[in-house]
Amino acid sequence: MPPANAHPDGAPTLARGPLRWLLFVAGFLALGLAALGVILPVLPTTPFVLVAAACFARSSPRFYNWLLSNRVFGPLIVDWSEHRGIPLRAKVISVVMIALVGGASVIWFLDALWARILVVAVLASVSAWL
Repeated sequence: MPPANAHPDGAPTLARGPLRWLLFVAGFLALGLAALGVILPVLPTTPFVLVAAACFARSSPRFYNWLLSNRVFGPLIVDWSEHRGIPLRAKVISVVMIALVGGASVIWFLDALWARILVVAVLASVSAWL
């Protein structure tokens, strides 16, 4: 049985009024953060792509379909919806970037021992989660 906020075919219903515009704007904000996450290793990409997809699914079928067909972000959404996981290639790239950029930050930009320990703990936690 489909959820109460979905059509019988399983597609989510479109939001109306101000909520639709709020979801539309939130989708673009999440997509912008996801794009930054491609460049910055400390910012996760996949969760923001999934939030953007959820927002666009309820606010703009056109942008939702565009996001699904995007060569960078589309596979993340498809893999998550089919397998509930992040693709292995994305995991490997993420962990390598975390190690390189995060390690460089710890070595060259942090002086306080407590800050180094905290950053290494956060980076190790994110890597373990991936």
